[in-house]
Amino acid sequence: MDMKALAPRCGVEIAGVALADCNPADMAAIKAAVHEHGVAVFRNQDFAPEDHIAFAKAWGGIDLNNYFPLDPRWPEIALVSKAPEQTTNIGGAWHTDHSYDQIPAMGSILVARVLPPTGGDTLFAHMGAAYDDLSDEVKAAIGGLSAFHTADHVYKADGLYAQTDQGKVLRGQDLRTGAVHPVVIRHPVTGRRLLYVNGGFTINFVGQTREESLPLLTKLLESAVRDDNQCRVQWEPGTVAIWDNRTSWHNALNDYHGHAREMHRITLSGEPLAA
Repeated sequence: MDMKALAPRCGVEIAGVALADCNPADMAAIKAAVHEHGVAVFRNQDFAPEDHIAFAKAWGGIDLNNYFPLDPRWPEIALVSKAPEQTTNIGGAWHTDHSYDQIPAMGSILVARVLPPTGGDTLFAHMGAAYDDLSDEVKAAIGGLSAFHTADHVYKADGLYAQTDQGKVLRGQDLRTGAVHPVVIRHPVTGRRLLYVNGGFTINFVGQTREESLPLLTKLLESAVRDDNQCRVQWEPGTVAIWDNRTSWHNALNDYHGHAREMHRITLSGEPLAA
């Protein structure tokens, strides 16, 4: 198994392994790489939906997504898609998945199935590097803070997606979510300090209103996506990416209007977060 950094501070590309035939030693090495680098990319994979599901089960538990359409043949697989006539994509802003859950998902395994001729890349940013870059003053200010996360404004019947051409495709408009997590967490495996807020689902700091929270929250969000903290995943047929939602944010670029893009996603179960 060969590993090559995608960027100096985020992401790794792993060659020399077939995910469909992954042995326990390979799985352990892949897990360690994902936890450390935030996202691992695998090329030229022969990875059928049955292989996708089996690999996810070998990793651990599977969380069924409450919002995305599910493949009726393989309900463990969520369909992240955009049709040629649609103008809105799914995940087209910086976020980390499921931070609105009491126990957020560990991460996801995303498989490219239908790709546009160009575009549709995904950006990732490393939240360990983001925390390290903060000034001592900001680190002290956020050290004891917790924040409230919810997805209601995004997915509810009159939410952000409902106002777009993705509104009729997505599910779960009647669900209500909400969770409180520390702003700085320790990764449950690596022990690294990570910044745990995001622009998609973090609403306010506990004990502060949204308006009171915005100056510091905006500062954190902007500093986390510095260019030198990012990597870019360019999708090709046979590409699989596995990411850690604690270590990284991601942003699916919406630059392929008039073309279809469909990805198969399985969400991996996580564990409670600790300050």
